[in-house]
Amino acid sequence: MMVIYSSLLLAVLVVVAPYWLVRMATSGRYRAGLRQRLGLVSKGLHASAAGRSVVWVHAVSVGEVMAATQLIRELKQRLPGWLVAVSTTTETGQRLAKERLPDSPVFYLPLDFKFSVRKYLRVLQPKMLVLMESELWPRLIAECTRDGMPIVVVNARISDRSFPRYMRLRRLWRPFLEMIALFLAQSTETADRLIKIGASETRVRVTGNLKYDVQARTDNEMTKRIASILSGTRLVVAGSTLAGEEETLLATWPAIRQAIPDASLLIAPRHKDRFEEVLQLIRRSGTPFLQCSQLTQNPNPVVGGTILLLDTIGDLASVYGLASVAFIGGSLVPKGGHNPLEPAQFGVPVLMGPSFENFREIVKTMQEAEAIRIVANEKLAETLIAMLQDEAASRALGERGRAVFEAQAGAAARTAQAVVSLLEERVRTTR
Repeated sequence: MMVIYSSLLLAVLVVVAPYWLVRMATSGRYRAGLRQRLGLVSKGLHASAAGRSVVWVHAVSVGEVMAATQLIRELKQRLPGWLVAVSTTTETGQRLAKERLPDSPVFYLPLDFKFSVRKYLRVLQPKMLVLMESELWPRLIAECTRDGMPIVVVNARISDRSFPRYMRLRRLWRPFLEMIALFLAQSTETADRLIKIGASETRVRVTGNLKYDVQARTDNEMTKRIASILSGTRLVVAGSTLAGEEETLLATWPAIRQAIPDASLLIAPRHKDRFEEVLQLIRRSGTPFLQCSQLTQNPNPVVGGTILLLDTIGDLASVYGLASVAFIGGSLVPKGGHNPLEPAQFGVPVLMGPSFENFREIVKTMQEAEAIRIVANEKLAETLIAMLQDEAASRALGERGRAVFEAQAGAAARTAQAVVSLLEERVRTTR
């Protein structure tokens, strides 16, 4: 089966190679980490791993890195002297991991071929592989199993969209699922789905969602600069927006601006390669605007109605704390939404569009507590105006969201304990 998988993966790479080469020539995003992806291990990683007991944690991008951060801290407390090495797939994930986890070596996940995976296994010689959410790479899993290494999937999640695909292919997936020593699921629903697609019931547990333990930094320099220019302005933060959503926000902004003259809008696109595109959309709207990347140490206050473009990486989670209302992107377009807990932890009232299947359990919990508003595209302006005008009701909504966040915390500690218990058990049995 691995021969077929590797052949298919190679065929895909051959097909996409021309596109990849063009993008590499024009975008640093595609060049980043290429040597590491091909299995060329950096000297720094060699030095860090030498003579150390290692746990390898893989978190694909920004959201997974944020969720993994507290777990990794908990692991380090329970495993003094051990090295927790962290891989990511995206450039933005790399940056955030290096910022949040300065004591851990950070590298790009190798391509899922035997030659590249084995080079990292030879250098790291990890005692365990920890995969975040749904990052199931067949070759990586097979090679770790070949070395007798336990594999744990933490914060395990199977979305509504992916579950039917897993079910159709469950005969192909079952051999790889049998190689996983432990699944630590976000919810009972995911646990049930894992069992249905072939995971052993004895290897599936529910430890909760690590994203309830994601706490934003409060000492963020960009947040301080933005706060200094607001001067009493009520701020709507539209975070992690995707193509199509900025147009909707800009189309509704004149009505909001007329109803709430002291309101300002901050747009934070999900992907940095869209910063310029969104900047041009804002320019064409004719509304006064500022680029946050251009803010000086002592910027001048903004006037009501101004649009701010957050064209920086890693600042949004903290900037949410400045909002009078937070809109969660990826939810007005059919992309499944992003994490509403990021603003909720600050007591900020949260608004989402109708597409939230990627965070359905979290949204459901917040809805049951009346801690979130869900709105259709055509009602966006009306709802934002109402939330900005009725400050008492919005404050109460935000406090209910904060209560949900605080009540659900603790998944990182539970997950870390389960991981360490399995690790200790394996160490005892191999002596």
